[in-house]
Amino acid sequence: MRIGIPRESRPGETLVAATAKTAEQLAKLGYEVVVESGAGIAADQADEAFTSSGTSVVSADEVWSSDIVVKVNAPSDEEIARLRRGATVISLMAPMRSPELIEKLQAAGVTAMAMDAVPRISRAQSMDVLSSMANVAGYRAVIESANEFGRMFTGQVTAAGKTAPARVFVVGAGVAGLAAIGAASAMGAVVRAFDVRPEVAEQVESMGAEFVQVDMEQEVSSDGYAKEMTAEQEAATAAMYDEEARNADIVITTALIPGRPAPQLISAETIAGMRNGSVIVDMAAANGGNAAATVKDERIVTDNGVVVLGYTDLAGRLAAQTSQLYGTNIVNLLKLLTPEKDGQLTLDMDDVIQRGITVTREGEVLWPPPPVQVSAAPAAPAVVAEPAAPAKPKDPRRKWYAAALAAVLVLLATAYAPADFLGFFTVFVLSVVVGYYVISNVSHALHTPLMSETNAISGIILVGGILQVGSDDPLVMGIALFAVFVASINIFGGFLVTLRMLEMFRKD
Repeated sequence: MRIGIPRESRPGETLVAATAKTAEQLAKLGYEVVVESGAGIAADQADEAFTSSGTSVVSADEVWSSDIVVKVNAPSDEEIARLRRGATVISLMAPMRSPELIEKLQAAGVTAMAMDAVPRISRAQSMDVLSSMANVAGYRAVIESANEFGRMFTGQVTAAGKTAPARVFVVGAGVAGLAAIGAASAMGAVVRAFDVRPEVAEQVESMGAEFVQVDMEQEVSSDGYAKEMTAEQEAATAAMYDEEARNADIVITTALIPGRPAPQLISAETIAGMRNGSVIVDMAAANGGNAAATVKDERIVTDNGVVVLGYTDLAGRLAAQTSQLYGTNIVNLLKLLTPEKDGQLTLDMDDVIQRGITVTREGEVLWPPPPVQVSAAPAAPAVVAEPAAPAKPKDPRRKWYAAALAAVLVLLATAYAPADFLGFFTVFVLSVVVGYYVISNVSHALHTPLMSETNAISGIILVGGILQVGSDDPLVMGIALFAVFVASINIFGGFLVTLRMLEMFRKD
């Protein structure tokens, strides 16, 4: 089967559905891949880059006559008319908000697959286009805000005086929000964030921001998205939004509700109370915006000097990287749809991912798909257990009995053991005490890298075992060999763990 990559027709679009690298990966799945001439120029993917990777650069007519057409944006009416009946089109489609598009795709008799409908389950993460683009957009939102802010994010103490760090408030801690938090924190800003999902507080704090607490009832998300707030929740958060926005230099909003207009969280009164030079980047502008002053794709300056950015092309402003990420998402999807790697697309409607993204199939409307339960919350027990009888309190004298028994054993060992036993035993006890206090005072987040390094202390066991390997006693020699074997596993395993963790942070 042939996969066609057309030039995007939406004005100002910089993205392309495949790069030279991802097109080559599609070819390895057995497909013939063709790209429309000039399709990737805005994403730093010249025609020569495609041809050098073995991908054919052809005319638009040849691309649109392909068995599978892969795009970034939803096909327009003219593009749907160019699809041949029975073909497959894969792109972003927003099917929940586009009933007219679904009808046109059905009438055209094509199989339509929406990349923005990938269910948020662990197995589908490598195909989640929304997460890929939101990650880039969140980073770019901080860059745009820094450009408008015109001052340093980090605080400075110099001979000429002291400057305070910028204060950034992020609304929403999804993929875009966390990316914005990470970028702003890395630039030295003081970052505060809020999300109606209580389970993301730990993620926010792990990125170096402070999670804003609001005294209200919050539900754990059941599908990975924030729920629409009730009237009580809106009332409880309104005052918090007002206070945080007025105190912030930069506000980045990312709050969206699937299939509905974006909730307005930053009121006109709040914007009027913000300081001159403050910046709002509304990442929900495409759905109406979270701020009252937001205008889609416009830069607005209010009467009090607050800059409000409603750009909807934030991911497209880093076109080369975003196109690569989108293309990789497409490759991962087609790996799923081509189990034999024979260049033949095979749909399995029993697979929740394939069923979830299939909008139409050969003239049949399959939208909406059946719900997929992806809740991270523990399921409620089916049967309520009878209350257990209260446990009997432990006898406080037991610890004294144990201490007395240990003292007796130590005295006996000291009296009858070899002369150098007491010195060895003292070192052992002190090592246990010191080790306990050292490890217990280390953050849990650092245990893995810490232990992978400090397990090298097992070298003491290794050295001791080597010294005893030459013993004339077969039992001692056997124990020594076993100690050498176990200590070696611990040492080399620890450093391998460290090596793998360090590789995650290498830019190459």
